[in-house]
Amino acid sequence: MLRIHFTGDDLAGVRMAARPDVLWETILSFHRLRDRRGATVFGEWRSETRARLNGETRLLSALVPPKGYFPDFLTPPEARDGLDAGLQALRATPPARLRAELALAAADRACVPGLPGRLAALAEGRAEPLARLVGALHGYFRAAVEPYWPHLQARIEADRAVRGRALLDGGPDELLDSLSPVLRWRAPVLEADYPVDRELRLGGRGLLLQPSFFCRGTPVVYRDPTLPPVLVYPVADRCGPAFHEPGGPSLGRLVGHTRSAVLQAIRSGSTTSELARRAGVSLASASQHAAVLREAGLVVTLRHGNSVLHTLTPLGAALLRGGVTPEALGEPPGSVPPDEPGPGRPEAAGPRLAPPVARLPARTPV
Repeated sequence: MLRIHFTGDDLAGVRMAARPDVLWETILSFHRLRDRRGATVFGEWRSETRARLNGETRLLSALVPPKGYFPDFLTPPEARDGLDAGLQALRATPPARLRAELALAAADRACVPGLPGRLAALAEGRAEPLARLVGALHGYFRAAVEPYWPHLQARIEADRAVRGRALLDGGPDELLDSLSPVLRWRAPVLEADYPVDRELRLGGRGLLLQPSFFCRGTPVVYRDPTLPPVLVYPVADRCGPAFHEPGGPSLGRLVGHTRSAVLQAIRSGSTTSELARRAGVSLASASQHAAVLREAGLVVTLRHGNSVLHTLTPLGAALLRGGVTPEALGEPPGSVPPDEPGPGRPEAAGPRLAPPVARLPARTPV
């Protein structure tokens, strides 16, 4: 059981991550790659990713087991500013911290032949082993996560819209309660099923809520209680397929003033009834228009309680802005885009690498 203890100051300090976190998604996706569960969501993603990786994951396998502890230094807070910033922070990890966290990892997996030796090279803190790790993470991210980044962004932004509404409606208590059923808010303690017993006392530091597409089942926290508190949790369930290729045949149907008004009405997120009111159409018509927009990859729909909430995908937002091509929507994480409010951690700057996305859907304990 995981128990996170809040004070009044901690409740006031609860906040949502602004974008997906590039290194959390990278590490957690590596768990999903070796997990046979969730074939409907991750099956095609696994096949495509394995083909691109060509089996080069030995160093990551030594650090990130299928279950259990992986070193906290793999997901530094600096990664909120993009892949480059995160990898630079990882490369600068102090040798003492490397040794301590790698010793924990080795102790958890002492029965795996050869593992301590691989970890020993990193634990020395020399530039060459760290450079190899940075290269391995960079290559894995390019193969496994970056091609699907727009989908991750859309899912996480939709989750943020749900949480934002809960915060506006009922404050921090309502926000924490909205994380059910994965987490249970029993003030002043937030609980979750967890493979080990953990007591995390925030002590006035607040808590960053980080939604994650590749986090499944249980949430994840740092093992080191002195690090800035972060709770990584699975994004809310979504209506419709998890992944699909944006801009399919449905885009050809996106014509006319009514559907344009519907897309505009979804700009800040809306339920179906709000959408009908804003666009001046019937409830059935609003639902039908939202379905077409969703099929076209312009809208994400999340079910929350007895209602659904529609939000724009990066493609839908770009269409409203005008003059932005789909190739510019990948947000390859490098640095934070200047004026782009976004979901959770990673960001983008510079040229956009958006390999073709196939039809696909898709710290302790994961």
